[in-house]
Amino acid sequence: QVQLVESGGGSVQAGGSLRLSCASSSSIYRAYCMGWFRQAPGKEREGVAALYTGGKNTHYADSVKGRFTISQDSAKNTLYLQMNSLKPEDTALYYCASHCSGDYSRVLLASDYTYWGQGTQVTVSS
Repeated sequence: QVQLVESGGGSVQAGGSLRLSCASSSSIYRAYCMGWFRQAPGKEREGVAALYTGGKNTHYADSVKGRFTISQDSAKNTLYLQMNSLKPEDTALYYCASHCSGDYSRVLLASDYTYWGQGTQVTVSS
């Protein structure tokens, strides 16, 4: 069983920045993929960013490309999401996920991941 714990959420004004962290109880490089997902009230859970192949590859949703950056610190078994130029539309509960199936065409699909954190709230005001 892999435990994931997110932190770093909070409230920020539009244009501001936040950095989310996800601490894993297992080695990141054994997880195939790790990713960040978000879910806003009344909306489906959507993939935001994913990291795979030992961190050599990343993939982003079009809505966050150029503003968000996913990264890892393998020594600390920690995944990060740096969020810049935040918009009110980014408001959501953000989840960390690990151990995708290994089919890299599905790295932004929630159903492809095995382990999930509890979520951390991000609220962006205008």
